[in-house]
Amino acid sequence: MKQIFLKIILVLFSGFMCLRVEGICSVEHCTDPTRCVLSGDQRSCKCASGFYSAQCDQSAQMKVMCGRDYMSIRATEEFFLYHKVPLEALHLPNKSCHAQREVIRETPYYMFRISKEKYLACGGKPLRKNTTHLLYSLTVQSAPQVIGNIIRDPVIKMEFTCIYPYIRRVSLPFPVLPLSSETVMQVDEMDATIHMLLYADHAFTKAYTSAPTIELRDKVYVEVAVTEPADYFLLRVNDCWATQSPQLNSTKGLLHSLIHNGCVDDQTVSFLSLEEGQSGNNGESSTVRYSFDMFRFTTEPPELYLHCSVQLCELDDLKSCMPSCKAISKREALREYPSQGLLSYGPIKIEMPDQPESSILMTVVLPVAGVWTLSFFITVLISVAKAGSRRIPKTEAH
Repeated sequence: MKQIFLKIILVLFSGFMCLRVEGICSVEHCTDPTRCVLSGDQRSCKCASGFYSAQCDQSAQMKVMCGRDYMSIRATEEFFLYHKVPLEALHLPNKSCHAQREVIRETPYYMFRISKEKYLACGGKPLRKNTTHLLYSLTVQSAPQVIGNIIRDPVIKMEFTCIYPYIRRVSLPFPVLPLSSETVMQVDEMDATIHMLLYADHAFTKAYTSAPTIELRDKVYVEVAVTEPADYFLLRVNDCWATQSPQLNSTKGLLHSLIHNGCVDDQTVSFLSLEEGQSGNNGESSTVRYSFDMFRFTTEPPELYLHCSVQLCELDDLKSCMPSCKAISKREALREYPSQGLLSYGPIKIEMPDQPESSILMTVVLPVAGVWTLSFFITVLISVAKAGSRRIPKTEAH
């Protein structure tokens, strides 16, 4: 019995995916090495990773997603129909765990989604771990289609593995301030982790290790980046604003906008390139960096909180991910993003110079006292002059 065997490994922490597909193709059509591979004797060939059909010109669009508490794998319905494998024939080692049909962006897929709690119950391999990582492995296979006492169609078998960092949780008797703000967004069944960090230097090498205290007009360097999965999405920062409250939608206190609709909304804001010392663009990679000059609100307290809303885009969606800031049309300004994440960082404290109240009083009171003294002196002179003018005529009369 012939098998079509796929081995898929997705390493979450590095974003590396290895995909191998072995399927029969037509030798005479095997002219593109990126889609099909000839054997050494050139008498047979097999389709390259992710392709099928006699000419290896059809993509299975296979995708493995390793979420925080689930694993999933999917491929197009056409791929299975080509190999004459119906939906009900697909299962995990435990045959009670079946595939589901799901339509994503008008394309039908056959999909498995397994929570970590059901991993062993569905036939997951014994969990493997070392000092740094945990490995979850599952096998998708199709039941053989029996006709009488023979099997003619191939059996499909797919193995996939998700590798997670091995995180040990330790309880501490004292609170620890977060070094960054982090959020998790779900896009097409995949969890993406995004963080926001503040740095003290333009090279983005010295991240603040506690709530920062920054002087007025000093540069504040902000980095917003997709950390998991790496290099899988483009990131666009839609809006960033500062408030006096840790609640981003609070009506208490003042608000100042830094970035709006992906464009600069404060004259001191500059988008920075990942290469040191160069300007950059919003939405061109999985990391967005920008800087602004430190400020304070006109009312107390002398601290603020930074909030940003972000959007994820497909890697091939660069044009629509980068904002057009020269002339934002009304349609773009009102555009609603179906999947947005929110990040908040703070408090950011403002270092205030010491200004004793006595010095302020001196600058205000002394000029006023000077006016009073001058006014009194002029009044005395006028009075003396008048007295003298009254005495002079009497002297001349004698």
